Amino acid sequence: MYLPAAFNEDRPDVLHALMAEHPFATLVTNGPDGLDANHLPFEFDPTTGAHGTLRAHVARANPVWREALDRPQALVIFQGPAAYISPNWYPSKHETHRQVPTYNYITVHAHGNIAVKDDEPFLRGLVARLTRRMEAAQPKPWKMGDAPADYIAQMLANIVGIEIESTKLVGKWKLSQNKDASDRRGAAAGLAQRTDAASQAVGQAMLDAPPALE
Repeated sequence: MYLPAAFNEDRPDVLHALMAEHPFATLVTNGPDGLDANHLPFEFDPTTGAHGTLRAHVARANPVWREALDRPQALVIFQGPAAYISPNWYPSKHETHRQVPTYNYITVHAHGNIAVKDDEPFLRGLVARLTRRMEAAQPKPWKMGDAPADYIAQMLANIVGIEIESTKLVGKWKLSQNKDASDRRGAAAGLAQRTDAASQAVGQAMLDAPPALE
């Protein structure tokens, strides 16, 4: 990933928070036919491994887990909020007209090797934890015990677990840190006028980000 110094984010707590808040990520692997991407919800455990451990499950019919036995290297991309930035929001544009459109965004790349976890206790625990988290906001959260035991056993038999101990985390917070303070504030104000959650989140992150230029 291209990473200018102004956009680098390497604080573990910040990276971990983004991964926890946006668990649906892209798993990129290099299979026998070239690059492959799978989109999965991940559990992130920051307490194990040098940079935390990721866990997920895939369909047993998905070849990615078999391919990982010979080609374990993987990249998991966690995408935070992203928003379009109009040049019209920069005060300097109206003085010099030397601005162009861009996108601001937040992302974390987790590197590591896939370990296949094809055992029922691992899968049952992982699915239970993911379910509790994803269902937490529901008025009456669904739980595995709501379904017949034989049905759950059948569903677990149709999936395979994967575990990735992160060897490296790379964070990119592209939030106009390469602009002067007035242009950053102008762009953040422009985003604040939008009603979608991503624009609101990016605008606030721009105000919170340490500036590279003043």
